[in-house]
Amino acid sequence: MRTLRLAATLVFGLTVMVSVRGGLAATTTYEVGESSRVFKPGHARNWRGAKTQALVATIWYPANADGTLYEEPQVIGPPDMPLFLAGGAVLNAPIASSQVKFPVVMLSHGTGGSAMQLAWLGTVLARHGYIAVGVNHPGNNALEPYTAEGFVLWWERATDISDALDGLMTDSTFGPHVDEGRIGAAGFSIGGYTVLELAGARTDQERFLKACQTDPTLHKCVVPEMKNMGDPEQMLAKVRASSAESMARGGASYRDARVKAVFAIAPAVGQAFAPDGFREVTIPVAMVVGAADPIAPVATNAGRFLALMPDAHLTVLPDGVAHYTFLDTCTDVGRAKLGVFCGDAAGVDREKVHATVSAMAVKFFDKNLK
Repeated sequence: MRTLRLAATLVFGLTVMVSVRGGLAATTTYEVGESSRVFKPGHARNWRGAKTQALVATIWYPANADGTLYEEPQVIGPPDMPLFLAGGAVLNAPIASSQVKFPVVMLSHGTGGSAMQLAWLGTVLARHGYIAVGVNHPGNNALEPYTAEGFVLWWERATDISDALDGLMTDSTFGPHVDEGRIGAAGFSIGGYTVLELAGARTDQERFLKACQTDPTLHKCVVPEMKNMGDPEQMLAKVRASSAESMARGGASYRDARVKAVFAIAPAVGQAFAPDGFREVTIPVAMVVGAADPIAPVATNAGRFLALMPDAHLTVLPDGVAHYTFLDTCTDVGRAKLGVFCGDAAGVDREKVHATVSAMAVKFFDKNLK
């Protein structure tokens, strides 16, 4: 049955890529508002050596579509030479008054990235009536210096999302508009791992480390974002010395009962999950990955997760879709400067892939949250 379902989702992925271009526009209800917040949890927490001891978040949300608001293109990088296109939004627009409360989707970026790298998804969710909240993970985001702890203490990312959700609910602007019974989460790469943890999955980092010791050249052991961080053993030694308390609870549950459904894009670190690591996952889970992904290959990551979660769903996008296809669309400057992060295979249209996956996410969350 699982083989049949996977085959069906492959076909579905192809179908959506052809049809979704007009479909999303036809169902547009809201203009997209964009704002930012700095959440400072009142309790002690692990900041992973980050310079900024706060959770910096980008929020996309439904804005009033009354003809007075005009979305403007958003970018990542210098305004005169941007590296990525980050969708369209109205900065600090008033939240839509057409309904009192909206469902929420918390977003977790990939290792070394940023919340804005999921703008392609956040803006579409907002257009379809969701408050989408992307969190910059401390020590592991592109807006400040990386730390070894930020790369090694993966499970702390789940605490970032839970604390940012706390902050959202008490925010004077957005809090009153949060439907507390309709909350989901979506993430890319190690962010896909993060949302699986929020769903109740547990990891065993030692399993992952043993796989890396067997073959240190594996893509999952040394990703491009870590190239200036030293080798994995050096990083691990530093983190064991600085963060023994966090290391000791790496296998704990980080289930957030407020999260009712998760959507994982190219989820990574598959070797860190033991066969029983998903036994506590009882909420709906959907995954999508590119067939040509060398960083989080289907067989050892999402495909393995599917085998351990019989009720989950997996879509594999064919025809050269790889890992970094799920980053924002690159500009010509970005393609010239950023190499692998912008280097899609011939014939891959990153914006079409984004349209496919964002349509899948909207459909998934509509079904499971609305």
